[in-house]
Amino acid sequence: MAQASTQDWTVVDEGWGRRAVDFATLGEPANCREYVAMHHSLGVDGGDRVLDVACGSGLALELAALRGATCAGIDASARLVAVARDRNPDADVRVGDMHALPWADDSMDVVTSFRGIWGTTPGALAEVRRVLAPGGRLGLTVWGHIKVSPGAWALAPFRLADDPAVAHQAAMVALGRPGAGEDLLASFGFAEVQRVAVPFAWEFADPESYARALAATGPAYEAIRVVGEDAFHDAAVATASRHVRAGLPLRAEIAVVGYLARTS
Repeated sequence: MAQASTQDWTVVDEGWGRRAVDFATLGEPANCREYVAMHHSLGVDGGDRVLDVACGSGLALELAALRGATCAGIDASARLVAVARDRNPDADVRVGDMHALPWADDSMDVVTSFRGIWGTTPGALAEVRRVLAPGGRLGLTVWGHIKVSPGAWALAPFRLADDPAVAHQAAMVALGRPGAGEDLLASFGFAEVQRVAVPFAWEFADPESYARALAATGPAYEAIRVVGEDAFHDAAVATASRHVRAGLPLRAEIAVVGYLARTS
């Protein structure tokens, strides 16, 4: 097992865990298209041992289990893991660092990570490679070309964070650039790397529900620490109000890139 990263991963719970129930019920359900598409591309089925890295509140695990998989998950937020365990009582869901996975070598058939491994955390792929059995499958997603996405407006309030945080967010999403993910996965010994477009759309009933869901995310927490809860909420509502459509939900389609690969 690898050593834990020098980065203090326990602080993740401050940003992502403080409103775990809001994230689980208002935000994560919109990720279903992404989860289902990747499970389909990976051929997740009965008999597969599936590990979801940065599993959050566990909806992806629940969907994998519905396909017959035996599931495990890890996340740095104890409060999100509590929700994931409630949703997946038969799964092995743990609080921990994805740079030091608490599972044995070759113990998984499939590893997924849905916008959980980024350009700023490439070392996690060494652990993913270690726990995957020979011929094991990897599926991970990252944000794609956000600026040209029709739903880019939905991420705009994150820019209320301070300059270092915004720069860090940009470094995270760099893994979606052409060739970046392919080169990184190859450097960790993954083969048959494929880049695929992944369907993704956030939908909300109204600007208030959008603002509440957005505030439950880690990047929003970085902005809230700068401008405060009320200012962030007001900015999010104002942003969404410009995209209201009569008789239809708020909808933000954002480019997501998926990477599929295998171990040798």
